[in-house]
Amino acid sequence: MEVNSQSFIPVESEFFQQPTLNLAEALLGCKLVKETKDGMAAGMIVETEAYIGPMDQAAHSYNNRRTKRTEIMFHESGLAYTYVMHTHCLFNIVSGGAGNPEAVLIRAVEPLEGVDLMIKRRDMPDSVNLTNGPGKLTKALGINMSDYGHPLIRKPLFIAKGQLPGSISSGKRIGIDNSGEARDYPWRFWITGNRYVSRHQKAESVRKP
Repeated sequence: MEVNSQSFIPVESEFFQQPTLNLAEALLGCKLVKETKDGMAAGMIVETEAYIGPMDQAAHSYNNRRTKRTEIMFHESGLAYTYVMHTHCLFNIVSGGAGNPEAVLIRAVEPLEGVDLMIKRRDMPDSVNLTNGPGKLTKALGINMSDYGHPLIRKPLFIAKGQLPGSISSGKRIGIDNSGEARDYPWRFWITGNRYVSRHQKAESVRKP
């Protein structure tokens, strides 16, 4: 689905000044936009996961772990936290405020603009597999490690205003089995019924925003 690029209006910095769990839900329906020399690519955020360190064993900042990789998590909210896992770059949004190392992982988006560019980058036909995972969406949108620390209220990488989803589901996060009791926290959020969600599972709760 192609849309007019003029409809991509960056959120205000205040948008990121909310508790991490609230932000993880509020991001659903917003647009993730990246501009490169090859063109613009954008998608609607349909799935997120919240990570609240230092008490969250699944968070990179657990126990206030401060490393070269996690440094940006200790800065102000609304910055890009990118890191590489299994050769894939993953994209997070710093939250919690300066000194409180928390973040929201963007797990999946629904393509809005630049679909042909996404297809070229992913070297595959147009399908839900283009952007239905955290590593897939970054490659499709052109997000990489050079975006680390970028303020997400301005180009070339930003969060744009969107529409509230009709219903939000929540459940356990994915791929964190070795994180103690944190593996059971229902801190994964997704737009109910959206086909681009990375993994469909029974929701622990469903509500209207």
